[in-house]
Amino acid sequence: MEKKEVALRANEALKALYPGAVCSLEADDPFRLLVAVRLSAQCTDARVNLVTPALFEKYPDAQAMSEAAVADVEELIRSCGFFHHKARDLIGMARMLLSDFGGVVPDSIEKLTTLPGVGRKTANLIVGDVYGQPAVVADTHLIRISNRLGLVDTKDPVKVEFALRDLLPPEDSNDYCHRNVLHGRAVCDARKPRCENCPMSGYCAYAQHPN
Repeated sequence: MEKKEVALRANEALKALYPGAVCSLEADDPFRLLVAVRLSAQCTDARVNLVTPALFEKYPDAQAMSEAAVADVEELIRSCGFFHHKARDLIGMARMLLSDFGGVVPDSIEKLTTLPGVGRKTANLIVGDVYGQPAVVADTHLIRISNRLGLVDTKDPVKVEFALRDLLPPEDSNDYCHRNVLHGRAVCDARKPRCENCPMSGYCAYAQHPN
């Protein structure tokens, strides 16, 4: 089966399995989503969702965050890990949003990736979830499942992103990534995938030839 067909079948299977695909980070505006995604690096979304209410109560927008003391932000986000780097990125990000983008979160990957701490994964999530553009968020779940399906043979997130852009319907690409996260947590676990519970097992390279 060609990769394009596998991708299309996987898209439909996951769409049926997880019809309400949404980002699991809880944020009600673009700036807060940007902050939450930065905090989620090497941290669970569940932990981020526990931390952000207090953070946003004190620093609700880019203006407030830009004026924050690093030590104060560090204390609020400590449990997310790597809090020294993340606190500096959040403040730097807020200041650059105000100085370079009029306080508005940019709508392009090229502009977003100029912000401190923002890579292509974060930028894709923002343009997809906030601005409704085709996007491929190459997180660990997408990379793992794409390799197992045989869609890619690399763990390089940028290569996975561009490969999936060529294989998926653009209008479904962002939701497909969210569905991969849900499927990676529920079925296609990193250590012990439950292939017997997966609707894609009939054409999944890993399920056919486990290693």
